Amino acid sequence: MPKGIWVFVEQAEGKVRKISLEILSQGRKIADQTGEPLAAVIAGDGIAGLAQEAAGYGADQVFLLNSPQLAQYTTGAYTSALAKLIQEKEPQAFLLGHTAVGKDLAPRLAQRLGVGLASDVIDIEVDPEKFLLYKRPVYTGSAYSFVEIVSRPSLATVRAKSFPVAEPDPARQAEVIEAAVTIDPEDLKVIVKDVAYLVTSRPALTEADFVISGGRGMKGKENFALLEELADVVGGAVGASRAAVDSGWIDNQFQVGQTGSIVAPTLYIACGISGAIQHIAGMGASKVIIAVNKDPEAPIFNVADYGIVGDLFEVVPLLTEEFKKLVNG
Repeated sequence: MPKGIWVFVEQAEGKVRKISLEILSQGRKIADQTGEPLAAVIAGDGIAGLAQEAAGYGADQVFLLNSPQLAQYTTGAYTSALAKLIQEKEPQAFLLGHTAVGKDLAPRLAQRLGVGLASDVIDIEVDPEKFLLYKRPVYTGSAYSFVEIVSRPSLATVRAKSFPVAEPDPARQAEVIEAAVTIDPEDLKVIVKDVAYLVTSRPALTEADFVISGGRGMKGKENFALLEELADVVGGAVGASRAAVDSGWIDNQFQVGQTGSIVAPTLYIACGISGAIQHIAGMGASKVIIAVNKDPEAPIFNVADYGIVGDLFEVVPLLTEEFKKLVNG
């Protein structure tokens, strides 16, 4: 009989991603409500040291898939190893982050296991009859659907910032299980030789509490330095609309929107962004939204908590100076 709420703990270079801690924290609450044990699943090479961190955030069990073949993420190897573990242990639910890895891995697991998948989930409700109901946005965020998955395990990818990170308990202990790693040869279609990382002092776009984005109104690549200066003052990240990315002013990894990254920071500042529905879908869940645009009829003002009608090249430097005062006391 299926048993347990499982969370895939995503890690890179031995560091757990914040979204996995968010899901573990919520998973603990779900496990307490359902009476199910909470398990963390960590894959990689030399990852035993991460088990205690997962335990501190609520895991009762930690499954370690430890192998040189899993040192770097590849679709085939991770799908093969995780599918075998899930088939052997039969959890009730398997939750992943709605990240580049999660969006790649989850549908492959669903197909391999023959089960249902709810993607881009923003809330999980416990239902006494239906077990778990997954809330996800549809129609670019203008409506929501509640998804029941009758197959087991039920798979879901969870959007970043959907749940708060709980205070960890460093004294908490979990059962650590070294799972056997067997990967079918036909699944080893890609071997990663090396990974080049973008070195930056700024937080990842999807994990930042402060995001300032620029759109067509930035007028050029060089003007993004204005946004970078403000982001650095408050320890935030820089984003962009698709128009700015398509114009070649900034790399597409910084795109916020339906076809880019989904962000939900505490504060989101949109500069020179008109507010197309595709962009709103990517940042509409932000706690506070400030729009800076010289067009008073720009649609972005319809979703903004605060609006500044003015020239961003005048407004942003003023905001930077005010934030410096706040940060420096």
